[in-house]
Amino acid sequence: MGSGVFLDGHTLDSLIAFLTALKINLTGKFMYYQLPGKRSIIFVALLIVAFNLNAGEPVSKSFLTGIAIGGHDSVAYHRLGNGEPHRAIEGNQTWKAEWKGADWLFSSKTDRDLFAANPERYSPAYNGFCANALSLGEGLISTDGSHWQIFANRLYTFYAARGRQRWLAGDFEEYKLIADKAWKDLVGE
Repeated sequence: MGSGVFLDGHTLDSLIAFLTALKINLTGKFMYYQLPGKRSIIFVALLIVAFNLNAGEPVSKSFLTGIAIGGHDSVAYHRLGNGEPHRAIEGNQTWKAEWKGADWLFSSKTDRDLFAANPERYSPAYNGFCANALSLGEGLISTDGSHWQIFANRLYTFYAARGRQRWLAGDFEEYKLIADKAWKDLVGE
């Protein structure tokens, strides 16, 4: 399962332009079928190679903007800790860093610089995908960064509050082991 295909914005735009040139609509139906046999095979092979060459570790980001985890400041979570009220801090375009093909926004220059110096420390586990979904075998579910928790000095994001609550009420170490395995299987680590 480790050979998944992940499209970044540039690849997807190129694919849409190519499919449009072939008169293929996004529902997968051909508007006409005039690709000869050998050319079809070559086309499919080249398409697969192009996707695999551009495949990288996926990040939970907006399809339209490329902004990771809903534009929330991933360094601020560490500063806030797990206290209540449990909230996420919005970043802004002024303090932005690019990492793993996504734009990460921050609420201050200091936070942006901390992230840029050590993104592995401040980025969420599973690059912002839902930790709970991975632990339940549901695959890569994007998050917007509003549901989060720090466990053992590591930031985890969740699609919904109930996922966070499940990890808080249950055995997060067991859930983490399952999610880690699922992540490795999905991204081919």
